[in-house]
Amino acid sequence: MDRVGSILDKKGSGVWTISPDAIVYRALEMMNNKGVGGLVVVNDQGKVEGIITERDYARKVILQGKSSKETYVKEIMTTELYVVNRNTTLEECMGIMTEKRIRHLPVMEGDKLVGIISIGDALKAIIEAQGIMIEHLSNYIMGGYV
Repeated sequence: MDRVGSILDKKGSGVWTISPDAIVYRALEMMNNKGVGGLVVVNDQGKVEGIITERDYARKVILQGKSSKETYVKEIMTTELYVVNRNTTLEECMGIMTEKRIRHLPVMEGDKLVGIISIGDALKAIIEAQGIMIEHLSNYIMGGYV
């Protein structure tokens, strides 16, 4: 099974981040402009403090009657982070995401943020691997291998 590192090698290790002191509206603009569902929250010293997602916004701003232009990221971000490293398998990632009901896993090397894996990234990689396996099995059955 593929590992997180192989996904990052294909998709890149760029991560969109935001300060905990930014207003939520800015986070929403960034998510929209970048086409992502979450941003890793990083303080001025580069330390990961949490993640803010569309789900945080819906549950902690909209449903609470707050204003996205008057609420700070640090007020609604999720601080209980589940992280992985480049050697974590996709199976392990899917297990964490399913059990914890989350869609994003920051990838860390020690204290350094080196990427992020979404549930979409993991599913894409699993589907690609299954396609390759099916092709190999079909070739074997049809006598494509000698």
